Amino acid sequence: MFITAVFYLLTMHLLDGKSLTLAQLEQIADAHLAVGLSPEAAVAVDRARLVVDRKANGDAAVYGVNTGFGALAETAIPRDSLGALQLNLLRSHAAGIGEPLSVRAVRASMALRANVLAKGFSGIRRQTLELLLELLNRRVHPVVPSRGSVGASGDLAPLAHLALVLVGEGFASVDGGPVQPGASALAAAGLEPVVLQSKEGLALINGTQPSTAIAALACTGAERIARASDIAAALSIDGLRGSLRPLDARIHEARPHAGQAVSAANMLALLEGSAINKSHEHCGKVQDAYSLRCAAQVHGAARGAIAFVRSTLTTEANSATDNPMVFGEADEIVSGGNFHGAPIAIAADLLAIAVTQFATISERRSDRLVNPALSGLPAFLTLDSGLQSGYMIAQVTAAALASELKTLAHPASVDTIPTSANKEDHVSMSMGAALKAERAVALASRVTAVEILCACQAIDLLAPLKTSAGLQSVHAFVRSIAPTLTTDRPPSPDIEAIAGAILSGTFERSCRAEVK
Repeated sequence: MFITAVFYLLTMHLLDGKSLTLAQLEQIADAHLAVGLSPEAAVAVDRARLVVDRKANGDAAVYGVNTGFGALAETAIPRDSLGALQLNLLRSHAAGIGEPLSVRAVRASMALRANVLAKGFSGIRRQTLELLLELLNRRVHPVVPSRGSVGASGDLAPLAHLALVLVGEGFASVDGGPVQPGASALAAAGLEPVVLQSKEGLALINGTQPSTAIAALACTGAERIARASDIAAALSIDGLRGSLRPLDARIHEARPHAGQAVSAANMLALLEGSAINKSHEHCGKVQDAYSLRCAAQVHGAARGAIAFVRSTLTTEANSATDNPMVFGEADEIVSGGNFHGAPIAIAADLLAIAVTQFATISERRSDRLVNPALSGLPAFLTLDSGLQSGYMIAQVTAAALASELKTLAHPASVDTIPTSANKEDHVSMSMGAALKAERAVALASRVTAVEILCACQAIDLLAPLKTSAGLQSVHAFVRSIAPTLTTDRPPSPDIEAIAGAILSGTFERSCRAEVK
């Protein structure tokens, strides 16, 4: 089957099972990058398939090839039923419920599963893998319920829903259109369903890819929040007339955590040349509150956590997670446990904790900005407080979200519950952890947006004094989507507009100074 990059896709990435980056994954998720199979991967896939065909034609029991699944692994399957076994696997395992995953998450899941299959340890036929790639390139998006995976033996239910479309079942949308039966979706895209052969159903669903996809997209969002948080803190430090001395590089060199040094350097560079800061440099104040003075330390710790998450998810994106695994060169099929989602679960839990750190300290800065006793600014950042409430309830929203984030930061990965007649007696809860992290990123972006909204209003109220050139460019961008508050208006659209800019990366790109 020939993989065609349709007109709206710019370039093609050849999957090889070992070099996919999170940036490329996000591009595929957003339909900005087409996918194909590298020649090296094609050879590995074909070699592994030959092993499966030989074993399927033999008499020895091989899990998932000629046996049942899970607790039914000791049940032998007749040779003439091996294809039906695989189709039944998809049908029976498509037991997910709840709201569907986003198209972005589904596309990322498809890309990750294809990348794993490209490693050549799954035993799938090349034509089945190439049909999966065609679905991505032609924007055929399976409907995948978000609940139903415990993250062991992989994300079985989500991947079963995804894989059903390959055989003309399940449901899908095409290029943003309405949901329709899988067979109709394939036909609309000019594709034909595949007829599964031995082990192919198992190869399509035995892996951690949906958990990894959701966590990976959340990770890229969290990295943008990290950079936006440094910008927001710099705005707040200026708006609250805080000191730059805690950002002195010597302080951070004495405690050499990499993330801390980056955040401190970011904020110091952003504040360089601020006339507001110059105006109070001899005010006699000894120390600022922790939410200003310790911003680099808190932001830096969260950055370090996100770096670990990125490393873990990048490794997982290029890992074989099948059971059993096919070793083509050795002509062996070996059972193992690479499907267990513990690495993703722990990473996703840590990601939720990291973005909660950004949010909780951001909310404290927002509170200081609206409190006249702490800021020296008009109450709730409005010149006519009393008649007007200004940003009173915007701060309450930030407080509500920060508290919800504390709940989301409770780890899912410490939980386990036996499944499949106690055969699968320890599970990871990686999908729950990933979904939690996804929501945490969404909420943290809104908390940060409230701080940015309040800090920019503070900068306006300090006129004619001006902030630094770098922060002026950020302020101008914010004012292009959220005008200065002169009379009360609903803050909600402004919060959402700023949060959207944070998660898309538009916010950080508006800054004249480089933010790492």
